Order: sequence, then C-alpha cells, then structure tokens
Amino acid sequence: MNETIQLPPLRERFFRRERRSVPAARLFATETLAGWGLAGTERADDVLLCVSELVTNALLHGVPPGRQFLLFLRYDGRVIRVEVHDSGAGVPHVIEDGDEDEDEGGRGLLLVSALSDQWGVRERELGKAVWCEFVRSR
Repeated sequence: MNETIQLPPLRERFFRRERRSVPAARLFATETLAGWGLAGTERADDVLLCVSELVTNALLHGVPPGRQFLLFLRYDGRVIRVEVHDSGAGVPHVIEDGDEDEDEGGRGLLLVSALSDQWGVRERELGKAVWCEFVRSR
C-alpha cells in the first residue's frame, strides 16, 4: 500500500450542531484517511468509530445551541490523532458500571478508551478538546 501522504498532515473542519454532522464528520475522516494512504489499514475502522463517538459526545454534551465544533485529524507517519473541540463546560469521563448516568448511555468514551492507544481531555480558553491517538505498527 502506498504510504505517501497526499493530503496535509493536519486536517480540520467545523461542523454545525446538528445530527447530520456525525455522518459528515465520519465522511471527512474517511476521506482524510484515504488521502493519507491509510484507508483499509489496521486502525482505520477504530479511528472512524472513535470519530463518531467523540463527535456524538460533543453534540450531546459539549456544543451549546448556535455553536459549532471543530474536528482535527493529524498524522505524523506513525500516530493518528483525533481531536474534537467544543465550547461546552465539563470534563468527559468514562462511565463505569454503577455510575449514576448509566441509564442515559454514555458508553462512547468506554469505546474510545478501549479502541485507542490513549485518550484525554484538555482545557481550552473556551471549552475543551477531547482527543485520542492511534499508533500504527510498522
């Protein structure tokens, strides 16, 4: 497979606070992975699932009405990084068995934690960025 990066190593796009942004963000990530020569590779499906989960979390919990969120994708030849920036308050966390919010879903970060090599949250001037990384084997 051709490993030449045909797209810039950093891609970003704003999305509106609406349900159709989830498939739109996933399509953007799919096109980006293909442009980096990573479509069909060992981590592509995991990356796409985590994009969907992080975007869904941003829409449900982090993007106030009238605002947008920003999806960043970065690839340095070894690590794929996904970041979703939103302007909402709060710090997302993995819901464990027995947590109060269990009935409301909230298992997205559990999937992100299981599928990615690492993930986290960092504060921004307004809101936060939730990120995850995938290390590609050589």
